[in-house]
Amino acid sequence: MKFSCEKAQLLSAITVTSKVASAKSAVPALEGLLLEAGDLLKISGYDLKTGIKTEIPAEVGAAGAIVLNARLLGEIIRRLPDDIVSFAVSEENMATITCGPSEFNILGTPASDYPELPSVDAENAISIPQNTLKRMIAETIFAVSDNESRPVHTGSLFELEGNILTIVSVDGYRLALRREQLEEKTDMSDCSFVVPGSALNEVEKIASDSEEPAQLTLGSKHILFAIGDTVVISRRLEGDFLNYRQAIPQGNKLQLTVDKRALMDAVERVSLIISEKLKSPVRCVFSDGKVGLFTTTALGKATDECIIVGDGNELEIGFNNKYLLDALKAAPADRVSISLGTSVSPCVIGPEDESENFTYLVLPVRLKASDS
Repeated sequence: MKFSCEKAQLLSAITVTSKVASAKSAVPALEGLLLEAGDLLKISGYDLKTGIKTEIPAEVGAAGAIVLNARLLGEIIRRLPDDIVSFAVSEENMATITCGPSEFNILGTPASDYPELPSVDAENAISIPQNTLKRMIAETIFAVSDNESRPVHTGSLFELEGNILTIVSVDGYRLALRREQLEEKTDMSDCSFVVPGSALNEVEKIASDSEEPAQLTLGSKHILFAIGDTVVISRRLEGDFLNYRQAIPQGNKLQLTVDKRALMDAVERVSLIISEKLKSPVRCVFSDGKVGLFTTTALGKATDECIIVGDGNELEIGFNNKYLLDALKAAPADRVSISLGTSVSPCVIGPEDESENFTYLVLPVRLKASDS
């Protein structure tokens, strides 16, 4: 095996694929990256849950494949001069890496020891612009649960109905929903599936801000994201996902609108006296034309207010400051609507008009006398 390629392209490919290489595994090959030289150089990382494969142009002198430790390979390539990097692999799996005056000899693992990435039937596929997919993930991923007691909620629900794609994340305290109409028609029938949040984090990083298409291909047990020259394959999560339609309150009597940035600023200011050790809810009092915000901790008290449109009828409700801020930050609009029912029912944050399609639900925190 013998090839050479640009350092910058090689480092970028290694950085992307090493995200899913196992830090420590009973299968030593999984701690490495599979390098395959043919017409192009293909690099793969896989932890038996998520696999990433990408390809870059290379001048191949002799085809072949080898597995090299991901951490060590990344450190070596990162520190090499900005020049052409050459690889030569012996029959004993000794890889010689040279770049300018630098040379490394590292022992690899036979490619035959590397597990094969799952294959996904390409018949069930949908296309979506990369920037749209990137935004939809970014605006919902924060609400994915990290509680392994409900594994299905450690991922996001993808739901396809006609040409409408909906992504939903829930963690028991909040819900995030984004919906988009696909411009390209799809022959794929209505379906739903859950993708692990860890895989979606990588998809979001790989997807660009361009209109170039990303393709989602659905298999019986896996989902494949094809983004440019990179492919992300992840197992699907099984289980009953929350019925989000029933979870979102309908018919709340209080309908208010607010400048998102102004409300975020006010919440952030009163949150300055809240910390991991000194936790306290943000007490919100919605009145006519304004909302008052109050926090109390051992450090002291903080008060602020924000102008709103509408009358909150003096409703007093408490929120976890981080959960409220996460929802406001993710909302893809300058002004948002806030729908409220009672002091113990969820707050629904949505678009002021129909030009955007997002919904965030934040559960309230029960207030105590000490929070006043």
